[in-house]
Parts: sequence; structure tokens; C-alpha cells
Amino acid sequence: MKFRKKPIVVEAIQWTGKNHDEIRAFAKGATRTANFYDDGTVLVIHTLEGDHIASVGDWIIKGVHRELYPCKPDIFAETYEQED
Repeated sequence: MKFRKKPIVVEAIQWTGKNHDEIRAFAKGATRTANFYDDGTVLVIHTLEGDHIASVGDWIIKGVHRELYPCKPDIFAETYEQED
């Protein structure tokens, strides 16, 4: 059997390593949180599957249930396109 992923619109922000305030604002209202460690150089996303470290360049996605999770840039580019 084959399945197609249902089209959904998500909110996302790219972690640059310097946009701490933008990430904090983006994470407000999420069902899970994101925390900075080691003087703000490490971003840990608390997901439904456990903690994940986001690397600089990763996208932070807010899912349909307002949960947060990181996504590598190449996977993000293959999976999502910007909505007008």
C-alpha cells in the first residue's frame, strides 16, 4: 500500500545561532519548549519523542498540535515550500 502525507501548513523558523529572541517568541504557546544551554550556543527542543539538539541552520517547526521539533535544512527543503 502507498500513502501520501496530508498537506498541512506549519509555522517554522530557522535557527541561526544568533536569533535567540526570535526562537523564544516563536516557542511561546507551544505545547513543548525549547531551551538554550552553554551560553546560548546549544538549542535543545523538547519533543514528544524526547529531547533533540538543534544545530545551527536547522529549522524549528511548530506542528499541528503546537508541538516543536527540529528539522535538518535539506529535509525541510524537500518537504516544505513557502506559502504566499
